[in-house]
Parts: sequence; structure tokens; C-alpha cells
Amino acid sequence: METWPGTPYPLGATFDGSGTNFALFSEAASRVELCLFDEDGAETRVALREVDAYVWHAYLPHVQPGQRYGYRVHGDYLPEQGIRNNPSKLLLDPYAKSIDGAIQWNPSLFSYDFGDPASRNDDDSAPYTMKSVVINPFFDWAGDRPLRTPYSNSIIYEAHVKGLTQLHPAVPEEQRGTYAGVAHPAVIDHLTKLGVTAIELMPVHQFVNDNTLQDKGLSNYWGYNTIGFFAPHNAYSSTGNTGQQVQEFKSMVRALHRAGIEVILDVVYNHTAEGNHLGPTLSFKGIDNAAYYRLVDDDPQFYMDYTGTGNSFNVRHPHSLQLIMDSLRYWVIEMHVDGFRFDLAAALAREFYDVDKLATFFELVQQDPVVSQVKLIAEPWDVGPGGYQVGNFPPQWTEWNGKYRDTVRDFWRGEPSTLGEFAARATGSADLYESEGRRPVASINFVTAHDGFTLRDLVSYNDKHNEANGEAGKDGESHNRSWNSGIEGPTDDADVLALRSRQQRNFLATLLLSQGVPMITHGDELGRTQQGNNNVYAQDSELSWIDWSTVDQPLVEFTAAVARLRHEHPTFRRMRYFDGRPVTRGKGEPLPDIVWLTPSGTEMAAKDWDTQFARSVAVFLNGHGIRGRDPRGQPITDVNFLVLFHADAEPIDFTLPTAQFSEHWEIVVDTSGGVQELDTIAAGSTLSVTGRSLVVLRAHSPLDHVADDSVAASLSVLTGSHTEKVG
Repeated sequence: METWPGTPYPLGATFDGSGTNFALFSEAASRVELCLFDEDGAETRVALREVDAYVWHAYLPHVQPGQRYGYRVHGDYLPEQGIRNNPSKLLLDPYAKSIDGAIQWNPSLFSYDFGDPASRNDDDSAPYTMKSVVINPFFDWAGDRPLRTPYSNSIIYEAHVKGLTQLHPAVPEEQRGTYAGVAHPAVIDHLTKLGVTAIELMPVHQFVNDNTLQDKGLSNYWGYNTIGFFAPHNAYSSTGNTGQQVQEFKSMVRALHRAGIEVILDVVYNHTAEGNHLGPTLSFKGIDNAAYYRLVDDDPQFYMDYTGTGNSFNVRHPHSLQLIMDSLRYWVIEMHVDGFRFDLAAALAREFYDVDKLATFFELVQQDPVVSQVKLIAEPWDVGPGGYQVGNFPPQWTEWNGKYRDTVRDFWRGEPSTLGEFAARATGSADLYESEGRRPVASINFVTAHDGFTLRDLVSYNDKHNEANGEAGKDGESHNRSWNSGIEGPTDDADVLALRSRQQRNFLATLLLSQGVPMITHGDELGRTQQGNNNVYAQDSELSWIDWSTVDQPLVEFTAAVARLRHEHPTFRRMRYFDGRPVTRGKGEPLPDIVWLTPSGTEMAAKDWDTQFARSVAVFLNGHGIRGRDPRGQPITDVNFLVLFHADAEPIDFTLPTAQFSEHWEIVVDTSGGVQELDTIAAGSTLSVTGRSLVVLRAHSPLDHVADDSVAASLSVLTGSHTEKVG
């Protein structure tokens, strides 16, 4: 095999149109062999003789895209010192852009004999492990560029590639469960109907199916078990596994971008699929264990575990940090993705022991000219000590707001003493973010996510029902803040079904009309159920896939209409926090940007917030109080809104505020559907609101009959009484 010296950068396998450069970092290696595999699995080994700064490299002028390869790393095998080199184990390239095949679980994948962790296993793992693949990096993007939708205009849709498309009747069978399926016009049309501006894909980095799950007839469906940080997961490809998955992924991104939809990836840099000291040797562990993993300081045969998965990626080592940053840049520059959601992001801040928002990882992101410009969303917790860090990430970041989820759930199920915090969460959680100079969009608001109940199950079950997972019901969250509306699980009771439907509308309307960035979990707008299972991580089946044959179409239409209301009115997506500063209330003088009101129409006093069983409140949103300017430099203005939240079971009469707020109101959203026939309601009137429902009223400003071509009249036409009523 002809070889040239090549270069130590870039790492990985890089095809330049003629041949391929291979480069692998390992400080622990004494010798490295590049292993090439033909179609029949025959192996050719090439010694990498050039070493620069611990990067082993060579250029092979005749290696073309589609070539399968791996590495064998020679060196010491001293597990008690954290060194685990074993050349009998074929290793994936940490920088592989494509990975072929799947793990076939076999004892040779482990560096010890089962039952004796201190032993050494020298069986060849090559026949049973995945292979790295050289790719052709060239692709016709047809002028595509990553999108940069402002957070304030964003609606995020969390989705699973397979779960979203596997049962979609309009998607060709061979494309279901794949990147091509996500790119299908029927799927994109559904997303655009909902007003979705970004799809957040659950892990698409190449991941491993756990043998423990496979032994039980299950699988790692969610994919939080990464082994390749540069490679699109090959099982989601409809066209092939030897580089075709890269082309298909790019085609998906290009199609979504044409529809104005960003692509955000849920990424798992906090751990890998190699597990703890008893886990397999697939890549990092056999290349340079101490560089890539956080080891226990006084006993390095063991791994620090801040993730509950057996290991934690070593964010203290420069090459591990380089891999993370190189991976992020690759997905932005080469794959055109628009942002990332970081799984268990607190683990990336543990440079020493405690979570530190000034850790090197965050400094690297801050100064990076590519990564710093895309959406950066943290799951702001891990399972280590002090791991719950909601509100504590750097200003450049947004966060999954777990406190929003918990409070909104508690409010709508009627828990006492939640009114004050509910008001804080619905207005952007200033108590969490404002002191750090962050905006309302720092809060990624959600009621449900992949981890937990679906929205329909949230209103249908008090308890989890995870029997299918085979863990005796011990898995999954037990405190779900859910309420079954009176009957556990499926029922034919019409009153219970009506209440559940109303509660789903309450949650969706609250989510879409809260300040911050709303995130909808795929299928919640369709009435998707998982039969009470709140932890379908191992369920690659009809239990976890969206059943498109049982779509709740009225709920789809409701969700789309409220999303349009949000899109059309900047009042619901402010770029700055409300300040509510008191002003003189003389006739014609301005009102505060927000006013909280009791059901009797008076302003909320401190004692009203402290009422333990208060479950009803109104909020006036001043559309003229928005601070900011549009792209043309014009002041942003809107009409005024009044939102009535009523979480008690019994109906209540709300007295509308005085005429200084608005002389007349019109109903644009009513989650009960009971009062939408009213055209306008005068100030000071009484409005009966159904138990457990939400009503949105907009200030009514009849257009003058005399033609008026002024700017003010034009704005009135644009923001006047034309919003579709939603019942």
C-alpha cells in the first residue's frame, strides 16, 4: 500500500479529491496501525510512522470515498493506571464522518474476560464492531446557508427522526424513519402549518444499541449513547451506510431550510457509549483513555460519572475540548445546522469538581467565530452534586427552563400557592435570567419533552405505567405533576374527555403565549399517547412512534391558530422584560407595559398573590409598551391584550378592567369554546369563564369609515380586528 507522510491536521480521514489523509491523536500510543477493509472484510494494515505532537498521520493517494477503516493502537495495558491500549481491539476514528454497520455484541469487544475484570482479553474485535468510512465531502447546497431566525420569532419542535416519520402514511415506506422522511413535503407542510421555525432533532450522532437492552428485546431508541460525534446515525439513512447518510442528512437540511425551518441537534458530549471500566472498548478508551475520559484521581481504573451512564467526557484535556469544538464547527460549516441543544450541559462545566460557568468549554464557545453565532441551548443540569443549574449559564446561552415546566403543570392541575411563580414563568422568568443581562428568550419554555409524559398522557394519568420497559416500574420520573382529570388512563366518559381536551389546549395556549421561546414536543399537537409510559427510551415501537392515523385534528388547528397569534403579535414575544413601572393614570396618559388583575378587575395587591388557593388571574399586556425597533428602524407597536387564566374547577365571573385599558374587547382565544360567539365586550362588563380554561381578549378598535391613508391607519389595519377567533 503506497503511503505518503501526510499532515497532522485536520484530524480524521480527509478526502481531497485525489487521495485521503488520515490523522489520529494518541499520547498513550507506542505504535498505531491504520486498518483498511475491503468488501469481503479482508483487512490490510498500514503503519502510521509520522508523529507530530502526538498526532499519528499518513496520506494514502489511492484511498477513495467509501473505504472502510479503523485503527489498532499499541501501547501499555495498565487499567489500574488508567491506560487501556490493546491492539486486538479495532477502534473507530473519533473524527469519522461516516460509520458503517452496527455492534454485534461479543466478548471480543471487551478488553477483559467476563467475570475477571483484572484479566486481559486479546480476541480480535474487528468482525463484531462498526467501521469508520471515508466520505466524499462535496455536496451541491444550491446556495443554501444556515438560517439565523431570532429567538424572539422562534417556535421549536422537538422530534425524533424515526418516531416522527415511521408511521406517516404520506411518506414512502422506504423513507419512513429516516432523514429523507423528515424532509418529505408532507412532514414539512405539517411543521409550517404549526408555525414551527426550528426542528430540534433528538440525537443523530452515531450511537450504540446497548447489549443489556437488546438482551431484553428492547433498544436504545432515544440515542443518548454516542460513539461518533461527526457521523450521522446510519440507521436513519434510507440510501446506505458508506457515506450516503451524510448526503441524505445534508439533503434534509437543505429541504428544511427552503421551508424556513432551522435544524437544531440534540448533542451528547458529556459521555460516550463505552461505559465504565466494565464497558466495551470501541474507540476513545483504546486510543487514549486518560485524555478522553474523566478518571477518578486517586484510583484511575475507575471513571467519574456525572451523567449516570458510567463515564464523563474529560473537558479538562485540550484534545477532548478540541474534539468537541471541531465537531460543533463541522456540523455548522459542513452540515449547515443552525444550533445545538446540549444534553446534561452541566457536566461540560465540571472542569474540576463543581459546575463552573466560567469553565474552559464556555470560554472556547464564547470566542469561537462559528459556534458562538448559532443557537446554544443548555439542558442545565446533570446527576452530579450541585448539578441543577437553571438560570446559571452564561449570557450567550439559552436554557431548558425546568422551573417553567413544573410551575405551569402545577398551576393547571390546581395546586395551591402557585400563582406568583406562574406569573413569573409566563412573563419570561426574569428572576432567573435578568440579573445576568439576559433577555426573556434565555428561557426555552416547555411543558413536555421526550423525557416524560406526552401532553395527552399528562392530563390522562396520575402515575407512570412503564411495565413494558422491564424494570418493574422503577425507571422514569415518579413525581410528574400530572393529573388524570378524574379517571386513570383510557375512558369513554364524555366529561372527562372534554376536560382533558380543554387542559391540552390550556397547556398549549399558555406555552405559545408566554414570554420566552416555546418548545413543542412532537405529537403533542396531535394528541399523541404513550399509554402512560413516561420513559420510552428503550421503546422503538408503536408505543413511541407517532400514530398519524389517530390525529386529533381540532387540536392541530387550535395549535396552529395560537401559533399564528403569537407570530402576528410581538406582544407575546417581547425582546425585553416587562418593568411595570408605575405611571400616573390620568385620562389619555400611558399605562404600564403589564398589569396583573384580580377576577374582580382590580389590580393585584401583595395579599392577593399570597392567597394560598388563588387559581385565577388576569394580565393586561400593553402592546404599545414594547421597547425596540423593527429591521427598518421603526418603533415596534401592537394592540393591547388581556389574558384570563382560570385553573379552578368551577366557573368564575371576571370583571373586565376600566375603559382606560380599552373601551371594548373581543375574544380571540377561548380554550373552552363557550364564549366565542360574543363579538365585543365593553369595559367593566362581566365575563363568565368556564372552569379550568384560558381566554385571550384583544382591544377592539373599529376602523373609521372615512378613508385615512396615514401611517397610524395603516398600522391599525395590520394589527386591528382581523385575528381569527380560536375556540
